[in-house]
Amino acid sequence: MLQVISGSGRAAAAPLLAQMHRDRKTVFVDRLGWRVPVVGDQEIDQFDGGDAVYLVATDEAGAHAGSLRLLPTEGPHLLADVFPHLCERGVPRGPDIWEITRLFTTPEHPDPRSVRRQLVLGMVEFAVLHGIHRYTCLTHVPYLSSVLAVGWDCEPLGLPQDDGGVLLGAVVIDVTPETLLMMRARRGVTGSVLLRPETLDAA
Repeated sequence: MLQVISGSGRAAAAPLLAQMHRDRKTVFVDRLGWRVPVVGDQEIDQFDGGDAVYLVATDEAGAHAGSLRLLPTEGPHLLADVFPHLCERGVPRGPDIWEITRLFTTPEHPDPRSVRRQLVLGMVEFAVLHGIHRYTCLTHVPYLSSVLAVGWDCEPLGLPQDDGGVLLGAVVIDVTPETLLMMRARRGVTGSVLLRPETLDAA
């Protein structure tokens, strides 16, 4: 199951979020060499603010196993504020368009593929619950085939461009209730994967 952490719920989940940020540093900074902000032993950037919603997978002991960050596109977000040049026709924005970033699994997890699948299913379920019709995201070109292979309707927003020796591209993903049904059927899932699929807490 995935925890949905947002708004005032972040205080109760502070230890889990701290572990997530530490794992983000290990994966994105130490291993992949991303040039992103680091605070102490944690990777935290300007988009980890009050608007961020986290879907977090945990293991049997309750430790962080993988996570992703969702941001409404009407406010500051990575694609609009840092990589708008990846969108040939402008950055998609609107109340029903959100951005996916920082999807990853914790280092050395024994079954990272299962965690990633759960996270992807969770973000589609979250979209259907909250009236989100499209997701935008950045991806390294070598991973683009994995994004397309999920089976949802997905299209590039522009040609990939070099960023420090790495080719990056932006895509937009359409999400419908049928998308959720298709993904649940593919994975043999019949119920919710979200631990608390409640309405977003805006506090």
